[in-house]
Amino acid sequence: MASFNDTVIENFRANDGVVGGHWEGKTLLLLHTTGRRSGKEYVTPLVAAPDGDSYVICGSLGGAPKDPEWVANLEAADEPVTVELGKDTVQADQTVVRPGDDDWERLYGIWRAYWPDAADYETKTDRKFPVARLTVRD
Repeated sequence: MASFNDTVIENFRANDGVVGGHWEGKTLLLLHTTGRRSGKEYVTPLVAAPDGDSYVICGSLGGAPKDPEWVANLEAADEPVTVELGKDTVQADQTVVRPGDDDWERLYGIWRAYWPDAADYETKTDRKFPVARLTVRD
């Protein structure tokens, strides 16, 4: 997975955030998180569905049986996260929203409608995917 993500990150940075192919016409961002146990910085490319002045990202991990590590790393973060969005690197406030939380159905619905692969991911697991709302700071 790391080499696949490395290729996506390289394409993202080389083309000011525009990544074609499977992601043609979709917003992709690079989420920087700090490992809650390791302290190491991770960069994860994610499909980001616009939601007003925020973006919704999803911890689907392609339908894997468990959440991706970036979700727990976001939950452990006590300050804004760094996000590469287009050609800009910005700070964003984050809120992880899990199934059963008040806004989960609305936010997951936005992401699911935006990303066509979501329906396929749902068939691969019984878990419901957490989402995160990222709001870019001015």
